[in-house]
Amino acid sequence: MKKGRRPRVLLADDYSQILEQAEKLLENHCEIIGAACNGGEALQLCWTLNPDIILLDISMPVLSGLEVASRLKESGCKTKIIFVTVQHDRDYVESAFSLGASGYVLKCRIGNDLLAAIDAVLNNCTFASPFTEPVGA
Repeated sequence: MKKGRRPRVLLADDYSQILEQAEKLLENHCEIIGAACNGGEALQLCWTLNPDIILLDISMPVLSGLEVASRLKESGCKTKIIFVTVQHDRDYVESAFSLGASGYVLKCRIGNDLLAAIDAVLNNCTFASPFTEPVGA
């Protein structure tokens, strides 16, 4: 990415309030180039728009975020993937990173972690929201 250019971000979540919250958090830092409300649409928009980063929910209709990430990886897509999700189980985190994700942000921490995650992945680092194991795990 060229210096001085804002990163181009695609949002993908089936919950409109999360899309709106992410857009508001990012509006001064990134160029929001599109939004998808299901995994199939996210995949098509990613291939069409070629964003720098896709913010991807895990649980979406049509294709899950994990399926989208898998297909992007298989296609050789260079878009950085940051999952934004309620899933705080280590298996999901491990799956996300094994499918090529660069970041994992819990929705309950979006206000604290999203910009840090974007900065990290743009600097070729990974980012994961801090989380604790559920009681009894």
